[in-house]
Amino acid sequence: MAVDQISRTNPSRTRAGGLVMPALGGLWAALAVPADVILRIVTGIALVAHGWGKVLDPFGAVAMVERIGFVPGALWSPLLSFSEFGTGVLLILGFLTRPAAIVALIILLVTIYFHWVVLGQGYMGSEKSILWSAMLLSIIARGGGALSVDRAIGRQL
Repeated sequence: MAVDQISRTNPSRTRAGGLVMPALGGLWAALAVPADVILRIVTGIALVAHGWGKVLDPFGAVAMVERIGFVPGALWSPLLSFSEFGTGVLLILGFLTRPAAIVALIILLVTIYFHWVVLGQGYMGSEKSILWSAMLLSIIARGGGALSVDRAIGRQL
């Protein structure tokens, strides 16, 4: 087995051949599955929490979405609202995990653009969206994981 493949499948091994403290290898391996689940669920909860207010007022972001070029805002605002909330629910369940994470990532890339460019807030205004985007990239790469509906039904994209 190639070293690169070992590194990806066994967190206790590194490209250099081992950990500085090999005794911790079992701990890192044991944390891999719960860490993936926690990341997926926490990300989903955050999307649900932020999407819930938008679902309650689906036309509340009409001016904002039109300001960044999504016209008509009356179409895009509710679509954004329900997409943000819905992708969060799907991530919590681990169902259609990768497609949900991709949709959420697209939404967050737009929010990064909005805060960084349109509002001129730069990194400080975009920081949360950047962090969430990194979390979603990890979820896209790893999928729903062991404790997901995707795994239970035996199908993942």
